[in-house]
Amino acid sequence: MTVPQRYGMTIPFDKVPLSEHRDWFRELVDLGYTDVWSSEADGTDAFTPLTLAAAWAPELRLGSAIVPAYTRSPALMAQSVAALAEAAPGRVAFGIGTSSNVIVERWNGLPFEQPYLRTKEMVRYLRAAMAGGKVEGEWTTFASKGFRLARVPETPPEILVAALRPGMLKLAGREADGAIINWLSADDVRQVVPVVAEARTAAGLDDGPEIVARIFVVPSDDADTVRGMARFAIAAYLNVPVYAAFHDWLGRGEVLKPMWDLWKEGDRKGALAAIPDSLVDELVVWGPPERCREHIARYHEAGVTTSALALLPFGVDQRQAIRDVAPAAG
Repeated sequence: MTVPQRYGMTIPFDKVPLSEHRDWFRELVDLGYTDVWSSEADGTDAFTPLTLAAAWAPELRLGSAIVPAYTRSPALMAQSVAALAEAAPGRVAFGIGTSSNVIVERWNGLPFEQPYLRTKEMVRYLRAAMAGGKVEGEWTTFASKGFRLARVPETPPEILVAALRPGMLKLAGREADGAIINWLSADDVRQVVPVVAEARTAAGLDDGPEIVARIFVVPSDDADTVRGMARFAIAAYLNVPVYAAFHDWLGRGEVLKPMWDLWKEGDRKGALAAIPDSLVDELVVWGPPERCREHIARYHEAGVTTSALALLPFGVDQRQAIRDVAPAAG
């Protein structure tokens, strides 16, 4: 079965109070966007912006990319997801993932242990809870016995798993409805998607997986500013062990080794300078609006079914940028 192509925008919008998002949401609909995607790190929680979108723009599908698997207890996570699914029947794609040791351990004071198993068990727990029965099972990474949702959503939400390397990608295909991928090029998608699809087929599931890609976008032709600022974002992510391992698996170990070595030595300036322009151009969509739209289309051609655009605030007008890269603009 062919999964429909969808076009999403990351919310909430930078420096726009949540109370002022209504008009922005309505314009997204007019511009041809189909989805809004929230996240959860150090800004808003993932659910509040989506709840507002559910009320103010009921045409939009609501997605999370992502909610950490650690920072809510299982029963509370099930209640949060079920409440959103009840507020927007048939329009929720709940993305869950391991997050990182910084967010889980440093900021929330929780052990960042057995990330693969924690994610798998939370997916199974949520599946069971959304089915309406009493959730029974032996859980390794958390404790919960005999929980049952008192308000079961009429339409269960789609569940997606944030995935980088083969283990989590296979989990996304086998036990979830698809994968959320992040910080990769359009060409990298061709290496990632088959892992998800093959795991799904092996599990006896004949529907195609959804592949959501967070794509970082800057509709600007100021090469020096974009590349200079993008290097900070790339270094912040690709020095995290899970992302370093991901890009090593993608075949970028040789390209990134100088940056990794300098970062470990504490030479931040040298590490940034070691990131080649070609890598920035692969991982960040930038340039005139038409070129940005063409670059986004390459992700879809490679196997992405939903693009979740994330605007990088590198000297561009945010509202105009949303218009410039909109599906309707092409």
